[in-house]
Amino acid sequence: MLKLIGACVGAGVVGGGIGLLYQTSPSSSSVRSSVVHCEEEKKNKSDCGNDCGRDLKSIQQQQNQTCFDVGIVGGGIVGVACARELKIRYPNKRIALFEKDNDVGNQQSGNNSGVIHCGIYYGKGSLRAKLCTKGNKEMYKYCVENDIPHKRCGKLIVAVEERELEPLRKLYENGLGNNVEELTWLEGTKAIQTYEPNCVGLAAIHCNTTGIVDYRTVTKVMRNDFEDLGGVVFTNTKVIGFEDSQTKGSKVFVNGVRIQTNNGPSFVCDHVVTCGGAYSDKLAQMTGCRDTPKIIPVRGEYLKLKKGKESLVRGNIYPVPDSRVPFLGVHFTPRTNGDVLLGPNAVLAFAREGYSYSDINWKELLECVSYVGFVRLATKYWDFGAHELWRSLNTAAQVRRLQKYVPTLELEDVEEGPAGVRAMALGEDGEMVKDFLFDSGDSNGRILHVRNAPSPAATSSIAIAKYIADYAKGLFKL
Repeated sequence: MLKLIGACVGAGVVGGGIGLLYQTSPSSSSVRSSVVHCEEEKKNKSDCGNDCGRDLKSIQQQQNQTCFDVGIVGGGIVGVACARELKIRYPNKRIALFEKDNDVGNQQSGNNSGVIHCGIYYGKGSLRAKLCTKGNKEMYKYCVENDIPHKRCGKLIVAVEERELEPLRKLYENGLGNNVEELTWLEGTKAIQTYEPNCVGLAAIHCNTTGIVDYRTVTKVMRNDFEDLGGVVFTNTKVIGFEDSQTKGSKVFVNGVRIQTNNGPSFVCDHVVTCGGAYSDKLAQMTGCRDTPKIIPVRGEYLKLKKGKESLVRGNIYPVPDSRVPFLGVHFTPRTNGDVLLGPNAVLAFAREGYSYSDINWKELLECVSYVGFVRLATKYWDFGAHELWRSLNTAAQVRRLQKYVPTLELEDVEEGPAGVRAMALGEDGEMVKDFLFDSGDSNGRILHVRNAPSPAATSSIAIAKYIADYAKGLFKL
């Protein structure tokens, strides 16, 4: 069963939680989990499903725990938030999180602009819009409750050309329709400069509820919550396959799900949720789901203001989205550490986790460029892609774009900044999947794949987790 929530075409923007599977190493706090090792008991009981936990005190001696009620694959912010939410709702369930890296939040969740979005961009009444406006409030609340550094610095969306005025007005009306709070319409440079003294434009929208936070930090705090509740986190644990817990090689999953790893034991779970980000399509394919949409990795490269130049901007400054192209455009973004990022551009990454031109995975690259959906996308937007590549290689060209909004910015004011990779779900028609996409295939209600969690997934992560938990309750009959 493939289920699409919301529209499935159009332009999506960066975000989402990644983190994935890989090599088995339970965290030190895993002994707090209500999980028991059931390998010896398999001699007497063939299905370890819901009944594999018996003597909770024996957990103190377990270092090779293998049986769980629910397994979450993927330690990005969406996966960790989902694990946390399920453990809050079902404190007596044995729940584990599997992550390929040595910690959670190392990929998309820890390599993005860190913006807490307000929900103005997304289609009126769409799930993305609803979850973003809810998630915005919940993220601020979570940061306050957990003393996570953040700032409600606001955002300007600025029109600098006449042709942008009508789209800006429509965007303003869309935000009102999405119940985005504290939106203000500004006419002319003088009004704009009451918020950003160095910014110019014909008109702008000020979004007061937009803010900034370090999502890597948020993800780690959520992990701590999950473990404190008794959940288990296995880092350095790569998932390489799924099969029925009793029938080797079967993808029918009548008896439960055996999660296979590349190093160490397999794990048996009654139910599984995958939140694999850049590898979400691969995880779905492992359980017999269709192979499209495929993930195309798009790298976004940032410049940043040099030390002493951060006062050029106070908050976020964004362009009016151009409906002719599928990406948002460059912007100014302050960070909680005091840096100010400029960008990003959008270029094809040579690996699903390719943060620089030197990060090359030839197998993944060949698979990407030979995919009919990518060929159609590249053909349609070849001129845009060429300009983005040029700006990637030419800092002065990128700065000229930014000077439209802050004319006092000089080439000497900037230096190379970080990069992130967006997991773009792309259909065979060359159109990006715009909304959340869930897939359970023919798993007998055992597995739920989050195949697409586009921006503002980080902002919305707590709201998304609640939505997934609601969805899983019915699918898994929890």
